[in-house]
Amino acid sequence: MEPIEFEARDGLAVHGYATFPPGERRENLPTVLYVHGGPWDRDLWWFEPFVQALANRGYLVLQVNFRGSTGYGKDFVNAGNKEWGGKMQDDLTDAVEWAVGRGWADPDKVAIMGASYGGYAALAGATFTPDLYACAVSAMGPSNLVTFIETIPPYWAPIIPMYNERIGNVETEREFLESRSPIFYVDEIKIPMLLSYSANDPRVKLSEGEQIVAVMEEKGIDYGFIVFDDECHGFQQPHNMIRFAAETEKFLAEHLGGRYMEYEE
Repeated sequence: MEPIEFEARDGLAVHGYATFPPGERRENLPTVLYVHGGPWDRDLWWFEPFVQALANRGYLVLQVNFRGSTGYGKDFVNAGNKEWGGKMQDDLTDAVEWAVGRGWADPDKVAIMGASYGGYAALAGATFTPDLYACAVSAMGPSNLVTFIETIPPYWAPIIPMYNERIGNVETEREFLESRSPIFYVDEIKIPMLLSYSANDPRVKLSEGEQIVAVMEEKGIDYGFIVFDDECHGFQQPHNMIRFAAETEKFLAEHLGGRYMEYEE
């Protein structure tokens, strides 16, 4: 695991981490862009089980503290305001192009993957930059920012003013929010997709997955869809995490060429 820094297209300095698979090879590697959730959170220099698991399977793993991430000052967080699917996504695109430019990443074997906001970013990557990725894995990802905000649980009501400022206001900016919602750009998807949602998730409802899968089905797009009946937002049950990991590594192996183990319940 190594720290990285690159300059985004607008000159902003962006930091993150690159975790290399075991061995001496550091060129033209199949790569997973692993996007953190929040998005008002950050990746850290620590043991991240999924990152290590992906590296073990032969992938270069990129973690990017895109604008809007915490830990780099208030201005950096505020630079992500109303940039879901915009400059925040551009930072991820720029990270992939930077890694390709260094010779680390195989441009034909890059996946985008994440949960919660990272799941949204994976959907956005597949729809807004469809030629950049070979496949995408989205767990608990909002597909429609309007319905995502409209289904905020009542006990989360105090967070709505922050959402209005940082994502967009459903009452006054509905068209803008739709323009940043992957569900309205499903026609652009050219890659295989693996989607995962939880039946008891109070934050990103199962309907966020069901509605985009319905459109993908209608369009004849290749996808896998996993629903965890006994899970909420994030993986709390070890058996669910193991199943998700197994399904993910098999999916990535099929499309990027890494290793995987057969899963047995």
